[in-house]
Amino acid sequence: MTLGSMRFALLLLVALGVSACGNLSQTQQRTATGALGGAAVGGVLGSFAGDAGLGALLGAGAGGAGGYLYDQSQQSQRGYGPPPRGNRRYR
Repeated sequence: MTLGSMRFALLLLVALGVSACGNLSQTQQRTATGALGGAAVGGVLGSFAGDAGLGALLGAGAGGAGGYLYDQSQQSQRGYGPPPRGNRRYR
């Protein structure tokens, strides 16, 4: 595989990954963001320890759990359910 075709494959993979995240709920977005950030940090720290893959795996798990817990904390502070729409008054 040439360098040009590898770049194209990577670009295609990133585009497909981003397009799949179009209609996630806020909980799913926060969990995914936490997992992605945790994997990045875990991979960097794991590379210093000698096993970047294990560091990324552990970081993704910890980051995903942290993102989910953060979302649950935010939901409990603002109340449950979607925000109200407009100024509708029900009788």
